Amino acid sequence: MSPKKILIINGHPDKESFNFALSNAYKIGAEQSNATVKVLHIRELNFNPNLQFGYRKRTELEPDLIEAQHLLKWADHWVWIYPVWWSAVPALMKGFLDRVLLPGFAFQKREHSLFSDPCLTGKTARIICTLDQPAWYYRWVYGSPSHRAMKKGTLNYIGVKKVRITTIGPIRLSNEAYRAQWLKRIEKLGQQNR
Repeated sequence: MSPKKILIINGHPDKESFNFALSNAYKIGAEQSNATVKVLHIRELNFNPNLQFGYRKRTELEPDLIEAQHLLKWADHWVWIYPVWWSAVPALMKGFLDRVLLPGFAFQKREHSLFSDPCLTGKTARIICTLDQPAWYYRWVYGSPSHRAMKKGTLNYIGVKKVRITTIGPIRLSNEAYRAQWLKRIEKLGQQNR
């Protein structure tokens, strides 16, 4: 079996965030397994995050988004890393999803039907997200809305059926030992290509 092709997509807008350290930890682990790894930091892309016409009228893709589509197609395994803000993904990442996961690329609408067909099948994904509350609290009190939106409403919808989720929290007020422990765990996930 050939080494996996892994794309890490970092949705945090701050390059000094813990999410960037998590991205790096996963990359280090994955490279130790001889996987081919590419990293896409959404904050570094030049694009308008507003899908201003919806699907009614085409908005031309910027070169960075065209390259992002190539990378998404290229990879066998996607690793989405982002903070949960207001029970959702950051605005810039949401704009990225809106602009990149378009009909004809991520899914195909059926003529005269409310249903569509996924275009990005055969891939796997890992979601690694950070919270400012305990993971159990986010799950049991709020119902993990961002997890459902990313896993079911986005990734499963476009054909990525095997999606695992790692929730890290609380980050706010956490100490260095707690963060170091998580960096080791994420590096191990990278080594396992999971």
